[in-house]
Amino acid sequence: MMFCEKCGSIMAPKKNSKGRTVLGCVQCRFVSKKREKLVLKEQTKINEKDIISVVNKRVETLPKTQEICKKCGHKEAYYWTVQTRAADEAETRFFKCVKCTHTWRAYS
Repeated sequence: MMFCEKCGSIMAPKKNSKGRTVLGCVQCRFVSKKREKLVLKEQTKINEKDIISVVNKRVETLPKTQEICKKCGHKEAYYWTVQTRAADEAETRFFKCVKCTHTWRAYS
């Protein structure tokens, strides 16, 4: 790691006006005239907490209500509402059975 001769900040590689890579200060913009071979390396360590596992399982985030499914008779269903008609009319309620995933609608 190289440090600036003027202010002591870290020198970073950047391109000059001729397209060459030189070391320049990130604070005072001083450019080093020394010719050195630059090698950039970066190492990262992965902790067990950083590993992300992919779950191929559908997770329902919709709220549940007590509604009887007309297909299987189960008494619990997910629900959501959508404004399907004009704004001055009531919204349409949709239900999806928790057990068999049958979907139906109810108009208010």
